Amino acid sequence: MQVVTKAIVVGGQYAPKGFATEYMDQIPQGAEEANGPDQISRVVRDQIKHGADWIKVYADYRWGPNGEAMPGPTQDEFNLIVNITKSSGRAVAAHASTAEGMRRAAIAGVETIEHGDGGTPEVFKLMAEKGICYVPTVSVGGRNKKAVLQMAMDAHVTICNGADSGPVAHGDNAREVEGLVTNGLTPLQALKAATINDAKMMHWGDRLGVVKTGYLADLIAVTGDPTKDISAIRQVQLVMKGGEVYKKP
Repeated sequence: MQVVTKAIVVGGQYAPKGFATEYMDQIPQGAEEANGPDQISRVVRDQIKHGADWIKVYADYRWGPNGEAMPGPTQDEFNLIVNITKSSGRAVAAHASTAEGMRRAAIAGVETIEHGDGGTPEVFKLMAEKGICYVPTVSVGGRNKKAVLQMAMDAHVTICNGADSGPVAHGDNAREVEGLVTNGLTPLQALKAATINDAKMMHWGDRLGVVKTGYLADLIAVTGDPTKDISAIRQVQLVMKGGEVYKKP
């Protein structure tokens, strides 16, 4: 596993909404607030100290005056998060659904952007130039996934596979790969996103993602041909992990 701890947000961006103000600080949230250089430096390094392999940042969230998604960290704050993280040999993943949030994340130098519902050709061009992977999470989010995904492909952005844990239950991971096909990828492109591209994104391209001597033998065998019918990935007959067979016909 590669582990991310709590996502980093700026104050007020992610906190639970709708509670009386006197109780707001008592309501738990699934993110960690950091404001300004001192707090950001402390929080990022503290997460690394406690085992974070990646740092996740919310580039934007639904905290606008009318509940609309708006950017969170300033460009300087984003730059600092990425600089500290990269200095430790780690990478930054960014939740981003607005064009401005995606732009700030890309300029800062994150390695992945998740969701990207508000992506534009200009933003995807920037991502391609900087080698930033796009995880479209087609199983969750807006209804314009197909159009946005096409923009990313037209810009030659590397497409990876991943979905929110929770909205997409563990054990139903095939749903996201199938969704990539429904939204414009060929079955082979979707399989590549979930194997070769994901392995490279995670900096494990030298051990995972292909069938090759010296690589981890993490394999499945399915009934049918998933390069022609992606639903075949649900018909798993054999599971091998590290060369050990855990399921066989």
